[in-house]
Amino acid sequence: MEYQQLIALATFAFVSTATPGPNNIMLMTSGANVGFVRTIPHMLGIIFGFSLMVVLVGVGIMGVFSQYPIVLQALQAGCIIYLVYLAIKIAFSSPASDTSIQYKPMNFLAAASFQWINPKAWSMALAAISIYNLSASWQGILIISAVFAAVNIPSVTFWAAAGKQSQIFLRNPTRIRYFNVTMAVLLLASTLPTISQQVDF
Repeated sequence: MEYQQLIALATFAFVSTATPGPNNIMLMTSGANVGFVRTIPHMLGIIFGFSLMVVLVGVGIMGVFSQYPIVLQALQAGCIIYLVYLAIKIAFSSPASDTSIQYKPMNFLAAASFQWINPKAWSMALAAISIYNLSASWQGILIISAVFAAVNIPSVTFWAAAGKQSQIFLRNPTRIRYFNVTMAVLLLASTLPTISQQVDF
């Protein structure tokens, strides 16, 4: 991969990972509810899970969807259902200091697995492979995966830290309940552009 192409890939990776989406909204929600440290497994799961997704997409997993369209349709439907479920859980969560209902941060495996039903992640992976792996080589796939892993580190750190910083404002239980409801709505709204492009219901 040429230097200019690598710079373009890094720019694309930064913009796509740093902008609001399901991952970042959930990281901010977690940071606000349980703090930065308890959100680290979630952060690492995103970094690892998406990088692995790029590799598997790059080696031709989309060929399965082309041959068996019903698998893709089931994945799309499951994606929407699960995101609605997550949004409901977030909306009705309370801060960790509340002993009645505690917010449960996403663990490493859950965050890594979530990438496969995240419409923005699918859009990013497919775009990166189709645009920047012009030689269709293993080397190109691994470079793309590594670039996204590197760029994801500051991105997930920023969103989790932003959530942590918002705890100062969200000390009031009423405020954090409003915050969680707002984040739940934004979680669903953030998926609409990619869903509208990929899903035709």
